[in-house]
Amino acid sequence: MANHAADDGLKGLILSGGKGTRLRPLTHTSAKQLVPVANKPVLFYGIESLAAAGISDIGIVVAPETGDEIRAAVGDGARFGASVTYIDQDAPLGLAHAVLTAEQFLGDAPFVMYLGDNLLRDGITELVGAFRRERPDALILLTPVPDPESYGVAELEAGRVARLVEKPQSPRTDLALVGVYMFEPSIIEAARAIEPSGRGELEITDAIQHLVDTGRRVDPHVVTGWWKDTGKVEDLLEANRLILDDLGERIEGELVDSRVDGRVVVEPGARLERAMVRGPAIVGAGATITDAYIGPYTSIGEGVAIAGAEVEHSIVLAGSSISGLDGRMEASLVGKDVRIARGDAVPRAYRFVVGDHAEITIL
Repeated sequence: MANHAADDGLKGLILSGGKGTRLRPLTHTSAKQLVPVANKPVLFYGIESLAAAGISDIGIVVAPETGDEIRAAVGDGARFGASVTYIDQDAPLGLAHAVLTAEQFLGDAPFVMYLGDNLLRDGITELVGAFRRERPDALILLTPVPDPESYGVAELEAGRVARLVEKPQSPRTDLALVGVYMFEPSIIEAARAIEPSGRGELEITDAIQHLVDTGRRVDPHVVTGWWKDTGKVEDLLEANRLILDDLGERIEGELVDSRVDGRVVVEPGARLERAMVRGPAIVGAGATITDAYIGPYTSIGEGVAIAGAEVEHSIVLAGSSISGLDGRMEASLVGKDVRIARGDAVPRAYRFVVGDHAEITIL
């Protein structure tokens, strides 16, 4: 539950704009931050992390294309123990630009900036505690990565951040910036002082570097638990796997001639008939699983119908149906209200209605 003991004016800023191009075609019609992992939108994990750290005054920066959908999903924040303010960012001009866009909401308060498509297993309570104790101008989360050239990378000297480099060609360290930052209001003047980067954006790494260059204190905090940026399909599936790994068993739906094995959640109203579910897995409310096998690391959304099929290591969103497959479906991300079935028409032929940027592998 949220910890409301903290009243030092610390605010939360969640960035939930961005186009989600790497998750198309799902994100042609919905915000990438609302794609569910373990049947909960990615964005909700971030809001819960802030609330658990005692931060209840939260601003969410939204884009024109997906702002209404995010407003509808999150509401006023009350169910998270928070109060949510929405901030419109007309164009995705960089993370530092998002800070400037939120200036009126932030005022002169210190704040946590959280990228809405990130997941941190252990939350941010420990980080917020360190920031409250030490009060540096900025505290940035870092984690060792195998491919630092793909990230913003921090170079440390004597325990402080000395230099930040965005996607370096020959990285000097393997410490990448995780999508969570803590700032004193001095970051706002730093964001004003920098120029747009080569890609035309005001980069938060440049703003933090400006703090360093002007003698401000920037502290690192190395994350020990896992961290995931869910911007790509394989990352979403991996995040789904990691979250399901921490799942507890809970069976509230109906099991008819069916077996569940391991850590499985079956939500109320779901019905399993002659089915086998091997955990960790979650079956959403109102789903029906008939003559089917659901394998580990699978999230089945609300109202999904699966019959005569095997599904493993996959995410199936609400309202979809999968039936009569000869082979096992695996490592798949199926959008909302999708129908996958064998056709019995003659002549036998494949028939597809497929959106942009989809990927299909045939048995």
